[in-house]
Amino acid sequence: MNATWIVTVFEVIDTTMERLDHHSHSLTKVPDSEVLTVAVVAAKYFQNHHERALTVLQALHYLSGPLCPSRFNRRLHALADWLAFLADTLGEVLTTGEVFVIDSLPVPVCRRARARRCRKVRGRVYCGYCAAKDEKFFGWRLHLICTPAGVPVRFTMLPAALHDLTPIHELTVSLPPGARLFGDKGYNSAKDEASILEETTVRLIPVRRKNMQPHGWFLDELELREYRHTIETVNSQAEAMGLERLHARTNAGFELKVHASLLALQCWNAN
Repeated sequence: MNATWIVTVFEVIDTTMERLDHHSHSLTKVPDSEVLTVAVVAAKYFQNHHERALTVLQALHYLSGPLCPSRFNRRLHALADWLAFLADTLGEVLTTGEVFVIDSLPVPVCRRARARRCRKVRGRVYCGYCAAKDEKFFGWRLHLICTPAGVPVRFTMLPAALHDLTPIHELTVSLPPGARLFGDKGYNSAKDEASILEETTVRLIPVRRKNMQPHGWFLDELELREYRHTIETVNSQAEAMGLERLHARTNAGFELKVHASLLALQCWNAN
């Protein structure tokens, strides 16, 4: 584990909570900022296995005091909104530059064969297909906009069956004016490209299909080849962190681990 990175994550969380006038309960031996740090470290190094991360961090004396797994779990769920807020806020702070990359990745809830018995989500709208792996899955699809450095700055999670273009307007509305957003073939839509350019002045530049006219600007084709590697690297990082194999008993626990993983990616790639 990278000790410097862990300290950086703690400082980001602790400083943000302190400036927003958040105070841990007076009787707690481990402050809330350390509880959230354990969740982020678990996402980065332990594939979101909280008990394992808690045990290791306690053994290495990263925590201020003792904390049992059950108590940690209750406190973490009480602080779940902080993880989402921190990921959103850090994304807004890091939204700089003129180039961004968009893609989606599967976040299965369970195996497709067990979809009928799944209690967390139900319905055909959660039955998705991953073209990159040529396989079906059941659950959610995480839509990400990243910087060229691989830092997630905008994200949303929707049912897997929904098209990649579904959240495109919501995600691009707060990008810097005049930015260029590169995507894969799933983002081809002349109507959406025109409306996004008119509303936000952001240019959506997807990879054209073989039966489509190429981009008018030759530079667009060169930048597509360059920046598409960025999002593929981020997807590989997310997969290595276990984002496609999350185990959670409730939807709240599932979302909590997704937000912890995104915060870990932001802190790691922005470091």
